[in-house]
Amino acid sequence: MPRKYLAFDIETAALIPETNFDWRQHRPLGICCAAAIHSDLENAIVWRGKKADGSPSPRMTRAEVRSMVNDLLRFVRNDGFTLLTWNGAGFDLDVLGEESGAPEECQQLALDHVDMMFHVHCHQGFPVSLENTALALNIAGNEGMTGALAPQYWADGRHEEVLAYVRQDVSIALQIARKCEHQRRFDWITSRGKKSSFRLGNGWLTVKEAMALPQPDTSWMDNPIPRSNFTEWLLR
Repeated sequence: MPRKYLAFDIETAALIPETNFDWRQHRPLGICCAAAIHSDLENAIVWRGKKADGSPSPRMTRAEVRSMVNDLLRFVRNDGFTLLTWNGAGFDLDVLGEESGAPEECQQLALDHVDMMFHVHCHQGFPVSLENTALALNIAGNEGMTGALAPQYWADGRHEEVLAYVRQDVSIALQIARKCEHQRRFDWITSRGKKSSFRLGNGWLTVKEAMALPQPDTSWMDNPIPRSNFTEWLLR
């Protein structure tokens, strides 16, 4: 029986210098907004911080983020959805655990969910971008903005542009998940501009399942990224 996916993504609030983009050195990052979508929804669900007058706040409060975590838990535990992300194990759910004050709940969400980028990394030994995957699958991507720009846009009051971006990101992730499962193959555009792929015969793996895959050969890489870079926080 096909999984019911709930694609999820956050946008952080901290302004990180372009010369030092190691996000862990800038914690806590804060969350300015987030979105989720599943196949039965025409429009994405959006979460954001609110001031007393209802206008967007610079970042969500701990109570607001915890409420969002509770919403995700209801979707997963009560409604039978499988949470779906692109790098959620290595970023989104780690940040969510810190910002919500509910690290154990977010660790469990992370282990049980499907992080497509992490699955690819565990299989191939390297991550692939959402953009290069969408391009290979002929799925329209986000244009004019990146996640790195979102904090500055939000701080500048360009809230609707950021919200449109995060809505589009979750829509792209859901389309990728369903198309790859349908064709039983993962496709992406390599750094050399060529299309490559690998079989996805058993569908997407959860993070816990992907962690059990044998380590791929990365001897040809100068600086391979270890799995622990994504999962260290899950083992605390």
